[in-house]
Amino acid sequence: MIQKLNTLPKNPFLPEVSEHLDSNHTRRFRHECANQYHIACLELSQSYWLQKKQAQAILQLNKAFIADIRVMGPYAPYAALKWYLENRDVYHFLGNPVRHFQHLATRMSGPRSELRSWRAWACFTIAQAVLPDSNFPIDSEQLVGEQIKIPNISEIIQNLDSFGVVNELESFLSELQTTRALLKAEPNIGAYS
Repeated sequence: MIQKLNTLPKNPFLPEVSEHLDSNHTRRFRHECANQYHIACLELSQSYWLQKKQAQAILQLNKAFIADIRVMGPYAPYAALKWYLENRDVYHFLGNPVRHFQHLATRMSGPRSELRSWRAWACFTIAQAVLPDSNFPIDSEQLVGEQIKIPNISEIIQNLDSFGVVNELESFLSELQTTRALLKAEPNIGAYS
């Protein structure tokens, strides 16, 4: 359901915030880039969402995935992303999350880049399932020009299982199970849970 109201509801899969936050909120934890940074990014994501900065809210989910954490929880970034996309406000900038995650997955570098690339493909899959292709297309030119093959769900699952943290695969699978478009496209998703 697309939100057309001037107020956006809070994302139930992210921490509560009581004030408008800015990028200084995460900077103090960036050097450790672990649990505190992960939570701070999720808090900032929620705050940006409530400030009607939808694209920036999604970018903070990306940053949360940079953190070196050992367990996925207590918050659910995959569920938060899906919720953002389903509750987007058409009157505020969202960008193209499908294209964004495609580019992120194919241009990843730095620490844990392989895991982070698979996380980006997982987010790409969620975005592609939720958003209409006509308004949020993939970057076909990049795929052809760089000879990139979009991984199928089985490959994403296998790699999240191999490289992901505790509860990560289950979190991603939970979102796949509730996305009807994906279930129609790949009816064997349930076989991996």
